[in-house]
Amino acid sequence: MNSPKLLTALTAALLATTVSVNAAEFFNRVSSFPVALNNPEAEATSSEIITATDDGMTLIYSDSPAGGIGFIDITDAKAPKEGGFLDMSGEPTSVTVIGGKAYVAVNTTEDLTAPSGKLVVVDIATKAIDGEFDLGGQPDSIAHNKDNTILAIAIENQRDEDVNDGAIPQAPAGFLTIVTLDNGAVTEAGIKKVELTGQSIAPDDAEAEFVAFNDNDEIAVTLQENNYVAIVDAKTATVVGGFEAGETGVSGVDTKNDGKIDFSADTSPVPREPDAVKWLDADRLVVANEGDWNGGSRGFTIFNRDGSVNFDSGNALDVNAAQLGHYPDFRNKKGVEPEGLEVATFGDTQYIFIAEERSSLIAVYKDTGAEPEYVQTLPSGISPEGLIAIPERNLLATANESDLREDGGVGSHVMLYELAEGEAAFPTIISDLDADGHPIGWAAISGVVADAEKAATLYAVSDNALYAAPAIYTIDATATPARITAKTIITRDGDTAQKIDLEGITLDGEGGYWLANEGDAATLTPHALIHVNAEGEIEQEVGLPVELLASQKRFGVEGIASVGEGDEMVLWVAMQREWDDEKGFVKLLSYKPLSKEWGAVRYPLDAAPEGGWVGLSEITVHGDFAYIVERDNQIADKAGLKAIYKVALADLVPAALDGELPLVSKTLALDLIPGLKSFNGYVVDKVESFAIDAEGNGFVITDNDGVDDSSGETHFWSVGAL
Repeated sequence: MNSPKLLTALTAALLATTVSVNAAEFFNRVSSFPVALNNPEAEATSSEIITATDDGMTLIYSDSPAGGIGFIDITDAKAPKEGGFLDMSGEPTSVTVIGGKAYVAVNTTEDLTAPSGKLVVVDIATKAIDGEFDLGGQPDSIAHNKDNTILAIAIENQRDEDVNDGAIPQAPAGFLTIVTLDNGAVTEAGIKKVELTGQSIAPDDAEAEFVAFNDNDEIAVTLQENNYVAIVDAKTATVVGGFEAGETGVSGVDTKNDGKIDFSADTSPVPREPDAVKWLDADRLVVANEGDWNGGSRGFTIFNRDGSVNFDSGNALDVNAAQLGHYPDFRNKKGVEPEGLEVATFGDTQYIFIAEERSSLIAVYKDTGAEPEYVQTLPSGISPEGLIAIPERNLLATANESDLREDGGVGSHVMLYELAEGEAAFPTIISDLDADGHPIGWAAISGVVADAEKAATLYAVSDNALYAAPAIYTIDATATPARITAKTIITRDGDTAQKIDLEGITLDGEGGYWLANEGDAATLTPHALIHVNAEGEIEQEVGLPVELLASQKRFGVEGIASVGEGDEMVLWVAMQREWDDEKGFVKLLSYKPLSKEWGAVRYPLDAAPEGGWVGLSEITVHGDFAYIVERDNQIADKAGLKAIYKVALADLVPAALDGELPLVSKTLALDLIPGLKSFNGYVVDKVESFAIDAEGNGFVITDNDGVDDSSGETHFWSVGAL
């Protein structure tokens, strides 16, 4: 089903999302909430499954690592506030709300051979526990029916992946629990167990995963490892249908973790192994084909009630992610790994939202009854798990589970989006399809230079996130979003160049480029300047002088700019951090290609934050000044310095490296933090690229680290004339 028609429509929609002249409606992020605010004493916090109160003013999410549920006040959706945290004495896996009560499924399993769990009822107003009820197994998903009278809980009793290579069956079997409420109250008499057996892979081990109701009080239950969807009548607690999810192969995808994005491969047929499921109406269901054991088909499928396929997305989600720079090559067995789902009607339009765990994106489609219509893609935090739509307020919320604070990264965030007339704010940069119809793969932009004559034409490089495909990207910044229109692979003696970690690029005045290569002794990557022609062929490699290499560290050359032409050309190179320098000062190196002469000046850094560092990321020259990007390595609420400083070219008078180096003075040209905050997520750490074009307009680009422990967002924007 991944037809050229679908991909063409998807690409066209990407290009059109921010240029529509009609009164189109799009979702845009309006705020981001760090869930650690609700539980600041916890070592790790997460937001996984999320729901909302009936009035749409409070979000409630499950926090597995912290062992409780969190509340977020979204009375003002653009300024969410902490609403508190409630301990569950276990691992909450899912939560749903009816009236003034939250119903929380809590896993209390200590031994997978003896799974246990409970249903906890919480009074939302008082944040007090009203009651706890034994579920007889380990719960996963919970949902309620339209009339607020019945709960469904998937009791997974998950397998031990270390036993028999994770194969099923593994006792005890999972099942479905149905809870019929008595005027909103849970009673022991209202709890019924429904056995789910008969599926072909492991008839005695259901491994129930996700539940969803339709308006007829029927429950769809995904049995992920069994590649099966069961249909249960909630009123009679009987299985009334079900179907195998089937197998499918996907054409035109990247299948190798090899440091490059190559969409020329096909996958063999694998079980879809659906995770989340939602009803589109009484006769159609949509599933996210995450995969967990033997499968996962990288997309989502719409099934008719009888199990026939109404639509399958094929490679569309992967292609979309690759065009946005979000494709996770480093763990691509499952592609973007679609996991979570939401279906909701805003006005007259029913939307399908697909959460992609590995690409950290939310794909948005309109349900047409046949092939869904791609609308847009939303940036989420790291590893989106749960979604909740609040149509009465035109809101969508996502819960993003990863907490990377222990390693200096960002914590889990809940993000809010609003549907309104206007333009889509994301993406800010995308790539075209190549001549073969595959996406121009890109990520981790780490340096940029402007064309000397063409306004808003830029040339960028990526770092070693794509180590097997070092490249120069051509960017058309006249388009909105900006477009990567071409990719030139860097080659050495006819083969793709190895030991390349590009961090800067400048024009050589003859149609080629000088590139800054950041070295790493651990990988035998040299600190060097590399001269390439217009075709990306390496013509010259210049190592840093030996007097510097004696004190080399990992954080080396980060930007390069050229001054003068021909025989008078001087290259200026920004060193990221101190090597043999006095603390708080780094070198701006000079190199004259004609004479091969090195020199340097000293550049004063702003003060480093506690526990962090400050360094340089870029240098570009325009008019009488060199513009230098200086930043700390902090992220989100800890970010304090992301700025552009300028140094007069007249002050860049280098001295010999073995002598006293002159100290230059700097002037703040632009604080970049307000611009980073304007995207309504969290402030990213890596502002890596800055260029000024032929008309004097500046362009800023952030580095997304190849989606590795990163949300994958690349912020591209113009700061106008400095």
